[in-house]
Amino acid sequence: MIFSALLASTQSAPVLAAESGELVVYNAQHESLGREWIDAFTKATGIKVTMRQGSDMQFANQLVQEGEASPADIFLTENSPAMALVDQAGLFAPLDKATLEQVPAEFRPENGRWIGIAARSTVFAYDKTKLSEDQLPKSLLDLADPSWKGRWAASPSGADFQAIVSAFLELKGEAETARWLKAMKENATFYKGNSVAMKAVNAGEIQGAVIYHYYWFGDQAKTGENSRNVGLHYFRHGDPGAFVSLSGGGIIKSTQHMKEAQEFMKFITGKAGQDILKNGTSYEYAVGKDAASNDKLVPLKDLDAPKVEPSKLNSKKVTDLMTTAGLL
Repeated sequence: MIFSALLASTQSAPVLAAESGELVVYNAQHESLGREWIDAFTKATGIKVTMRQGSDMQFANQLVQEGEASPADIFLTENSPAMALVDQAGLFAPLDKATLEQVPAEFRPENGRWIGIAARSTVFAYDKTKLSEDQLPKSLLDLADPSWKGRWAASPSGADFQAIVSAFLELKGEAETARWLKAMKENATFYKGNSVAMKAVNAGEIQGAVIYHYYWFGDQAKTGENSRNVGLHYFRHGDPGAFVSLSGGGIIKSTQHMKEAQEFMKFITGKAGQDILKNGTSYEYAVGKDAASNDKLVPLKDLDAPKVEPSKLNSKKVTDLMTTAGLL
């Protein structure tokens, strides 16, 4: 995701605080989803919000650099490793108990300093004209086999794929992760972005790609021109390839607008905020208690995802391993 002009300007000049009482959200979620949440919150509460758009790790590193001088009140991400980085720097305030209780324990870290706001499932997007179901990999680990050389793709430079590797590391350990990444370097074709990788599968350039589910659903909801030949394979069985990545949200503890920030986090994790996921065009999973996701999606409970404590996902170790493997 590309920084907006507003964010880019902060890299060369001091960031000015928003007007008194106005929240500043560093939004690394999809811009359209962030805007839907913010507009609905302002309509419901009258509280104004300035949204600055960027990407997971760029914002996470910026927040660490800014420290207590950050103008941000809230940080929203696509994937949880960026949340873990900011949390480890001690920059998040505890969330209100009422907010935490709106989201099941498996969709938030144990420490309660940030919370899951949405989720996305890892899938293997495959060319239906070239692969039958019995030819699909049974596990993400199968893609390390030489038989898959030149047949699958990913976007290793993106936060999405790095979150998947973070889960792999937590589930399988460093040695196994390093071996898999080395094999990936030998076997995979690299594209910049999940949507580009899916388009390549659709065009017959590659047989399959490891992406997140919502790229396919979003394209299908429009014209389907980039996914008409693509099917989605869900690994299930607690496999690393069944990883469900949490989008996170947290309050920066140096905020001067704690009451309003707590209201915002309660809103997006509550019924009104989670209904935006169900009824909107993001096709991400709702994670609130009793919240329903878009009915076109495979239910979360049927994904049989591995259990991963989101606060333990290690972005620094992952980037080190991927760099060593020649993927970054």
